[in-house]
Amino acid sequence: MKGFDAEFTDLEHYIRVITERIWEGRRIDDIERYYSSDCAVETPGSVSVGIAPVIQSTRDTLAIFPDRELLAEDVLWSGDEEGGFLSSHRILSPMTHQGAGPFGLPSGRRLYARTIADCVCKDNRIVHEWLVRDQAAIARQIGLHERELAQSWLAERGPIRKPAMPPAPQGYQSHVAGSALALCYRDLYLGLWETGVLTSLQNDHDRAITLAAPGGQTLHGHTDVQNFWAQLLLPFSQAEISIEHLTENHRPERCAAVAMRWRVQALHTGAGRYGPPTGKPIEILGISHAEFVDGRIVREWLLIDDVALWMQILAPHS
Repeated sequence: MKGFDAEFTDLEHYIRVITERIWEGRRIDDIERYYSSDCAVETPGSVSVGIAPVIQSTRDTLAIFPDRELLAEDVLWSGDEEGGFLSSHRILSPMTHQGAGPFGLPSGRRLYARTIADCVCKDNRIVHEWLVRDQAAIARQIGLHERELAQSWLAERGPIRKPAMPPAPQGYQSHVAGSALALCYRDLYLGLWETGVLTSLQNDHDRAITLAAPGGQTLHGHTDVQNFWAQLLLPFSQAEISIEHLTENHRPERCAAVAMRWRVQALHTGAGRYGPPTGKPIEILGISHAEFVDGRIVREWLLIDDVALWMQILAPHS
């Protein structure tokens, strides 16, 4: 790979190795080697620019979860050497809640939470990152509802106020694949959010579908998946979804896989999963991975941050 250290055989190898060095090897100073000085990082609750916030966030997380592991479930990717690669890295983290911080006093509980990080990588550095972590899974495992955690964070930090996301690096073009499975996956989400019709789920998902859903839930079969989507969609109206990244990967002896980053703008006008309607505008940043067999989804991972969503709903009217 042009511009990358010779030790890295491909983008997946690069992402797996530097993640292990920084987090599990505790080589936090390597962030200065593998992140650009002006790297932008967006999460559902924040935007930062520069290396210092990345280093501080890493140190803070390890202070709370000092034994945190990052088990790389998959790395899906797109792009090229000229414009930049984009990796979509799905991680499951076992960890013990041993330090005080945003999740309260240490509970000593053993937790499991999933994260997906989309990274633009160019010349041996991460230059732009979007990161979604299942914060609701952490909250539930330490004995809180995600609404309670959101209320606590609102009291400590105030409402989410995100500045405009800095532009992607020069020469980088957002990748939206036009291949068959990728477009099928895109159209599934477009239809769900724009029409609310659930019948496509049964058509596009295998009967034995397994869905890793927010809050650390694992759902099985058409009925579970349809119920999840009905509860997620019902509170929102006038939803507009934009697809920010979409790629399809085919690898030897593995299922075809698709990664998609998406963003929804909507109004909270219905009761249900997120409490009484408030009429507030909300934004959902999501990243999803799916594996296909014979053109149907057999496994799916859908990540949104329910704590950030609750913070928008509970925030005082401005």
